[in-house]
Amino acid sequence: MIGHGFMGAAHSQAWRVAPRFFDLPCDPRMSVIVGRDRARVELAAQRLGWAEAETDWRKVLGRDDIGMVDICSPGASHVEIAIAALEAGKHVLCEKPLANTVEEAEAMTAAAERAAAHGVFAMVGFSYRRVPAITLARSLVAQGRIGQLRQVRAQYLQDWLVDAEGPMTWRLDKDLAGSGSLGDIGAHAIDAVQFISGQHITSVSGTLQTLVAERPRLSESIGLGGTASSERGRVTVDDVALFTGRLADGALGSFEATRYATGRKNALRLEFSGSDGAIAFDLERMNELEFYDHTEQAGLQGFRRILVTEPGHPYMSAWWPTGHGIGYEHPFSHQVYDLLTDIAAGVQPQPSFSEGLQVQRVLEAVQVSAAARSAWTDVAGSASAAAEAPAT
Repeated sequence: MIGHGFMGAAHSQAWRVAPRFFDLPCDPRMSVIVGRDRARVELAAQRLGWAEAETDWRKVLGRDDIGMVDICSPGASHVEIAIAALEAGKHVLCEKPLANTVEEAEAMTAAAERAAAHGVFAMVGFSYRRVPAITLARSLVAQGRIGQLRQVRAQYLQDWLVDAEGPMTWRLDKDLAGSGSLGDIGAHAIDAVQFISGQHITSVSGTLQTLVAERPRLSESIGLGGTASSERGRVTVDDVALFTGRLADGALGSFEATRYATGRKNALRLEFSGSDGAIAFDLERMNELEFYDHTEQAGLQGFRRILVTEPGHPYMSAWWPTGHGIGYEHPFSHQVYDLLTDIAAGVQPQPSFSEGLQVQRVLEAVQVSAAARSAWTDVAGSASAAAEAPAT
């Protein structure tokens, strides 16, 4: 694993837990974790359950005992690490968004396609696909339970940047993160909509805005915590992203991604409206899915709450008795299960790097539209494409 911050901790939890709850085709060993600072990465190895710590990821790629590389570092590093790992014959799991630019994502996708020809596979980590309620929503749409899809509403709302004196982080630096709310959390909303609908977004019209232009930097002598210094850094990414989008079959979507939604902590809110019904989901109530059946007689119509904890629901048979919910960390274990199962079967794991590239193209189209203040911008390569088959 390369990187040991927030995502490194989440992925480490998954690698520890998945073998104990799922029947995996192999026994993953958590061999090496990589970070730039020796003291920090050694502490992370001890805390997160890795056998060794290393500061140079290139050394790790030469080892015969490493078969998988899990990339949890900032977006600017993804392209170099992923391509090198694939060329070294290592399977790759890469956190989203796939890269910082379309060009980088195209290079990564080309490398993944070359590697796949030799049985080496790559997957991008859109973990929310594996929230059981979201996977169930995809199945209901595919079964035609809401009829013809007409409208989509997707919001990803957080508030961790509301304090204007909160410190600078790498997520606020375009050179490291690529974009702000748009790529960090908007990418999740884009992928979830395409996954559930089975359709690509083909054109967009968007606007981006930075609400706080400068923030205090953290002191250099920060240990693992850090204190704010008098030096201030410039925020070079968007704080709020708003855009409309058209899906391949003509449905219209509205999208919002913000880290300034005061009071909202991690609210990925999705609603799909069709001719025969509707589906609604909120990640802050992740064990629930709302379903509306428009074909019911008028007096019985209304959104009904489905508690997605039955053994027959996606992934749930591996966990707890009915009614005992799961949490944020569990979809990462589902990701490990699907990834290793597909690799063992010689099947391309989903979402592939090509799907990550398609999301990157949507992100770029929003940025182009916002910069030009244009009504609509086409998403490259998506005129008639449909989203790849979902994991089940």
